[in-house]
Amino acid sequence: MTQIFVVNSAYGLMTAVAGMDAGAIPASGEARILVAVNAAIIPEVGEGIVDAAHLATLRDRFDLVIDLNALLAPERPSHWQVTVAEAAVLERLLRQAWRIDGDRVELYLQSPQVAPSRVFIDVFAGAPVSIIGDGLMTYSPLRDRWPPAVARRVTGVVYADTVPGVEPLLFAGTTRAPVGIASFRAVVDDVARATLDPAIDELADVPRPVLVLGQYLSALKLVSADEERRMQRDMIDRALAWEPETIVFKPHPSAAPALIDDLAAHAAERGVAFRAFRGDAPAEVLALRVPFVGAVAGFSTALPTLHALTGLPIASVGTEVLLHRLTPFENGNRIPVTIIDALTRTDSPYRGESLQHLVDAVGYAMQPENAAPLRARAEEFLAAASPQERDRYVPRARLSSLGLPGGRRPGFFARRLGSRGGATRVAEVELILRGARRRSARAWRALRGE
Repeated sequence: MTQIFVVNSAYGLMTAVAGMDAGAIPASGEARILVAVNAAIIPEVGEGIVDAAHLATLRDRFDLVIDLNALLAPERPSHWQVTVAEAAVLERLLRQAWRIDGDRVELYLQSPQVAPSRVFIDVFAGAPVSIIGDGLMTYSPLRDRWPPAVARRVTGVVYADTVPGVEPLLFAGTTRAPVGIASFRAVVDDVARATLDPAIDELADVPRPVLVLGQYLSALKLVSADEERRMQRDMIDRALAWEPETIVFKPHPSAAPALIDDLAAHAAERGVAFRAFRGDAPAEVLALRVPFVGAVAGFSTALPTLHALTGLPIASVGTEVLLHRLTPFENGNRIPVTIIDALTRTDSPYRGESLQHLVDAVGYAMQPENAAPLRARAEEFLAAASPQERDRYVPRARLSSLGLPGGRRPGFFARRLGSRGGATRVAEVELILRGARRRSARAWRALRGE
C-alpha cells in the first residue's frame, strides 16, 4: 500500500516521522510520498518544510517529496478546489505521475477539514484516512459533521503524546495512536543536530535564558494589537519568577519590528538582557540547544511539548481572558487555551484523568451534536465542579442552553420539553417552527402565483 502524507508544518512532519519510527504508522510495503504544503499567509516570504535545511533528514525518510505550492502555482493550496469529475481525472494523473499505478493508497493528513487535505480525500475516493496530529488543535472535537461515507474512512489519529493522560477528541471513536515522547524526542534530536544556525550557537552561551514565544494573536482577531503588546510585556514580567539574566524572544514571523523594540525596552526596564531569535528553527529545537530555565507563551502548542521533551518549567499569560473572549463558543482554539490554562495555573487541580474530564466537558459544550457521547461525562464533571471552575471554562448561558449542571433553572415550557441528545428540545422546536414558517411562506406565494 502506498502512503501519502499531506503535511503543512515542521511539527506535523516530526510527528509523522516519529510515528513511523514508533510503529504508530505501520510500514507501507510500497512507497511513502510526502506532499509538503507551505500554509503561510504569504508563503513566498517564508521557508516551508520542503525548503528548510534542518528538515532534510526527515524529508529523506520518504521515497518521493512533492512541493504542492509549486505544483499548484499560482493557485494557493489553501484555495484549491476540485469538482467530482475533476477529482476522478486528477487521481489518474497523480497515480501516473507519482508511479502509484494500481496500488492501494492510504492517506495521512494534517488539517483534514480544509484544503488541500480535504481535496486529497475527494481525489483518492475510498482510500482509508489517518489524521496526523496538529498539536493541541487535535484535542478539539470535530467542528463540522462530515458525510457518513467520508467519516467512515477515517481510521485513526496519530499524535505526539505531549499531554500525558489526555486523548484527543478529534474523530472520537477511531483508533488513538499516541507517539511516545521518547520517539518524538529522538526525531527532534535529529532535527536539532541538523540545524546549522550561528544565532543558536550564540544563545547556547547566554546566562540563565528564558524563552518567550510570540503567537501574533491579533492577526487571529482574538485580541487587539495593543492588548497583544501588553500580554507580551506581561510574559516578560512572568518570566522574572525564574530569575533570568536574558529574555530570548521568538516572535511570530509576521510580528512587526516595532513590537520587538517595545519588548526590548520593557526588558531593559526590568533589568534583564533581551535577545530576539528570528531563525526558522522551531521552539522544540531551540529548547534542546539552549539551556533555558523556563518558557512563557499565550497558548502555544510548544509549551506542553517543551515540558514533555525536557522537563522545562512553563507558564502562560492571558488564558483566562481568552477563555471568555473566544467567539463563538465553538471556536477551535478553545480546547488549546483550556489545556494550557489548566497546565499552567498555580492553583490548577487538573492533571491526567482530571484534565481529560475537563477537556471532555468543554469539548461537549463546544460541539454537543458531534460530541454527543460525552454528555454524561460533561454532566458528571460540571455537577462536581465549583461555580468558579464552571464559569471559568463554560459560561452559565452556555450551560443553560444545553441543559447542563450549573445553568439557570429552565422555565415551565422548557422543563416540559426537557432535553434530548446534544441540544435542548427547545432549540429543536425553534428550528422546526422556523422551517414551518418558511414552508408556509413558500406555499402562500405559490397560491398567489408569485
